[in-house]
Amino acid sequence: MAKNEDQFKKVISHAKEYGYIFASSEIYDGLSAVYDYAQNGVELKKNIREYWWRSMVYMNQNIVGIDSAILMHPTTWKASGHVDAFSDPLIDNKDSKKRYRADVLIEDYAEKLNQKAQKEINKARKRFGESFDEAEFVSTNTRVIGYKGKQKEILERMGRSLEAEDLADVKALIDELGIADPDTGSKNWTEVRQFNLMFGTKLGASAETAMDLYLRPETAQGIFVNFQNVQKSGRMKIPFGIAQTGKAFRNEIVARQFIFRMREFEQMEMQFFVRPGEEMKWYEYWKETRLKWHHSLGLGEENYRFHDHEKLAHYANAAADIEFDFPFGFKELEGIHSRTDFDLKAHEEFSGKKLQFFDHELNKSYTPYVVETSIGLDRMFLAVFSKSLQEETLEDGSTRTVLRLPSILAPVKAAVLPLIKRDGLPEIAAQIIEDLKWEYNVIYDEKDAVGRRYRRQDANGTPFCITVDHQTKEDQTVTIRYRDSMEQERIPVQGISEKMKESISYQHWLK
Repeated sequence: MAKNEDQFKKVISHAKEYGYIFASSEIYDGLSAVYDYAQNGVELKKNIREYWWRSMVYMNQNIVGIDSAILMHPTTWKASGHVDAFSDPLIDNKDSKKRYRADVLIEDYAEKLNQKAQKEINKARKRFGESFDEAEFVSTNTRVIGYKGKQKEILERMGRSLEAEDLADVKALIDELGIADPDTGSKNWTEVRQFNLMFGTKLGASAETAMDLYLRPETAQGIFVNFQNVQKSGRMKIPFGIAQTGKAFRNEIVARQFIFRMREFEQMEMQFFVRPGEEMKWYEYWKETRLKWHHSLGLGEENYRFHDHEKLAHYANAAADIEFDFPFGFKELEGIHSRTDFDLKAHEEFSGKKLQFFDHELNKSYTPYVVETSIGLDRMFLAVFSKSLQEETLEDGSTRTVLRLPSILAPVKAAVLPLIKRDGLPEIAAQIIEDLKWEYNVIYDEKDAVGRRYRRQDANGTPFCITVDHQTKEDQTVTIRYRDSMEQERIPVQGISEKMKESISYQHWLK
């Protein structure tokens, strides 16, 4: 655990040092759980968003995108259930005065049981080598069965209690498990109570006439209220999807773990409208499709797993998370939910407007069912950044820090380096940048020895360094250096763009 905590501290430090993420309003000592994306961070975030958008919208003829407003009519949130049901179970520690989500405390305890089981599995794998049968070991080893069984029992009980709004039993479970304050070890807890997560605001010229509004807690409702507008204007046929990215706001009980849980965050969501009765087919399809998308980035398939929900939201008949192995353990990265027809029917009821689809093949109207995929852009940023940050020992015994970002996502695609700052080399480098900037984000770097510049660009995540030297003046060739392998290759100046395109085109990554 200490090793993981140390790695997480390095992630946070590196993100600031290399211009990825700053604390918001830092000169005023910051604002809790609010962050600014710096010059490199905004590029990485934009590239992740674009990678998602292209795969979701451009690669599917039956999915289109919208950008709905953050401020919506307040009845929207009554219809969606957020006014009455959008809350988390809150618990305070009487000694430390710290506030926690009760369900997260229990989930963290259950995850430790899972880690103990995994430790037993890893030890057996090491002991038996190639002959190790993991499935048989998991089903027969008493320790693993005990850990897994206990984990399942805890999560199922918590799910039932939350579903029944039995907060007293949630507190009883915390007491029975002996769960302590993570920071102080105190077990002196208050009772569990519900905490509404929405931020309120007002719309109007004066306090007397102002309308009470909410900052949207999710982007999905902007899609549902526009279902009919998009369907009719785009002549969309079932099944079809509507995608959206944008800011959402939640007054989190405890926002922590850097940008993993923030009060202002960005979502990338797609709502897929299907025939009633076909939702489970599409639910399985999107589970598989979304996992493939994550795997396409090459961060390691072992770092992802599915987690089926024990407690379903009021609108769902099936739900699963794609969890990622962050430096602080496996946590939710993306949710896939079968939302049934709850949302459209609720908005139909509260608005008095008909939100149905006439299916010519079936010759009847119906309220479509919805399968949702929802991923946190900030969490995706943290997943990519934390797994990419590595320290490696080289053959000569020295070490280097390298940010192995997938090249398609890297903020800067190439740094152009004149070997020295004279003899016309800076001018040639400037011309190369002029030619490349139409297709790629490229930068000029002339400070320090070329070896130090390479190391700096490695740590910044730049996939290519292009060095201009005296030979360039003679034969119009440059040295291109690859971040991950550190190999160098001599190529013609005219071939730089094509060489880069081989590994940073969307076709290369998404096909």
